[in-house]
Amino acid sequence: MFYPRDRARLTATVDEFLAAKVKIGGAVAAVSPHAGYEYSGPAAGALFAAIEIPPTVVILGPNHRGVGAAYGISDSGAWQTPLGDAAIDEVVASGIRKHANFVKSDSASHAYEHSIEVQIPFLQRRRAGVKIVPLCIGEHNFARLVELGAAIADAVKDAGVEALVLASSDMTHYESADSAARKDGMAIERMLALDEEGLWQTVGRHGISMCGVAPAVSAIVAAKALGAVEGRLVKYTNSGDATGDRSEVVGYASLAFVREAQ
Repeated sequence: MFYPRDRARLTATVDEFLAAKVKIGGAVAAVSPHAGYEYSGPAAGALFAAIEIPPTVVILGPNHRGVGAAYGISDSGAWQTPLGDAAIDEVVASGIRKHANFVKSDSASHAYEHSIEVQIPFLQRRRAGVKIVPLCIGEHNFARLVELGAAIADAVKDAGVEALVLASSDMTHYESADSAARKDGMAIERMLALDEEGLWQTVGRHGISMCGVAPAVSAIVAAKALGAVEGRLVKYTNSGDATGDRSEVVGYASLAFVREAQ
């Protein structure tokens, strides 16, 4: 539904979005959008072209359909895309469950969810053999999200691997481009400041329909625990850039959280 089924077409599509030249070093976490590639691909591609992709990527996505566990992790086997299999990093997945016992091994939460899936072809094109840890979040509980972020960082440290924590989120939904930019700017400002509580409060206070605010909160907490000191905005776009209709858009932002100020 969100990208080409054919391997050659998918490869060409992803590679076109990965053509950006900007480079950002030291990323330990990031935010990437998850719409159809024709809409969110420019923002996602700019991010994945800019940062180094380590051997393991923990991908946090919102549960749009409300099916399955509140915190459902895929902790064994592999996910298949037209570009091949992406193996699960079972050591990191097990570590997350150890440090956060509310995270459950669950396939139902992933069965119809796209927010994690659409990130994987980008990762596969940037790093052959990349391992993933898909974790679908279906609960808005700030204290739990903070606990989850800390657990992810602890699991990565325990495993002794280089890892990226990737939050999948679109921004404002179905408002004018001007309204979306204004609201999204407030949320982006809090993410750039690595302020997970400020992000949570800003999204709630201003009614910002950022579907992946929960994954973003956990990713910011994990980023700081893994040494991030600064957020970098890579690209902001909206669906109107693809359709020409700016009266009702969805916003897309990609950000990187880095160890050293750039």
